[in-house]
Amino acid sequence: MTINCKGKLIDLKIPKVMGILNVTPNSFYDGGLHHSLDKIEQQTEKMLNEGADIIDVGAYSTQPNASFVSQEEELGRIIPVVSHLVKKFPDIILSVDTFRAEVAKQTIDLGAAIINDVSAGFLDDQMMAVAGAMNVPYIMMHMKGTPQNMQQFTDYEDVMHDMILYFSERMATARKHGIIDVIIDPGFGFSKTLDQNYEVLNKLDLLQNLDVSVLSALSRKSMIYKFFENTPQEALNGTSVLNTISLMKGANLLRVHDVKEAVECVKLYKKTYEN
Repeated sequence: MTINCKGKLIDLKIPKVMGILNVTPNSFYDGGLHHSLDKIEQQTEKMLNEGADIIDVGAYSTQPNASFVSQEEELGRIIPVVSHLVKKFPDIILSVDTFRAEVAKQTIDLGAAIINDVSAGFLDDQMMAVAGAMNVPYIMMHMKGTPQNMQQFTDYEDVMHDMILYFSERMATARKHGIIDVIIDPGFGFSKTLDQNYEVLNKLDLLQNLDVSVLSALSRKSMIYKFFENTPQEALNGTSVLNTISLMKGANLLRVHDVKEAVECVKLYKKTYEN
């Protein structure tokens, strides 16, 4: 449960918080908010001060039906951000949210420490080779299809059985490429109906049988705001509830927009179960 990030060991037996930093114009909750390096720096500093252990920066929105972004455009968005943040915050642990090997390689070269791949290597057959060669932790998510068509692939006989087989195969492939530190993400909202998302959350503890760390990314997602028939802006309380359930079901890492509230979830969880 310990991952090596640029020589710094992070023990995920104690749950950690990953702050989301979207540098996209169209992300479902905060798209366009962080449109300059000054704004990006302010948001990053805020999340670090609130207790974020990792900052996850992404330049390609993967929400359902998201627009295609070329590799050149993704690199143009993310390279200046990573370069700026590692200089401004020398001790920062940056995760890069990308499914492209070249984007991962260039950002790791600049000082990022983790690859967060929504496709688990399926959208770029060089991704796992890059992760293994660069000796960085690799987050692999469960998804079928692409961000553009994933919601067409929600037909499962047993969603958790399918997910466990998926991760077993992907983890074996990762090991063949020399990837040491693997984290799995069940992919809430990706290739799943609302009811399937809650089934996965209910059975999240089954993923512990794979003997790797689990990331839970529920922050302000449609499984919350569509259930309540409101908006992402009104989904913070629901996010905190589901983050707490995730921790109780064995999640090691929470990926969130609202770091302060997630850190409080972790602290209350630890206080409750420390004895």
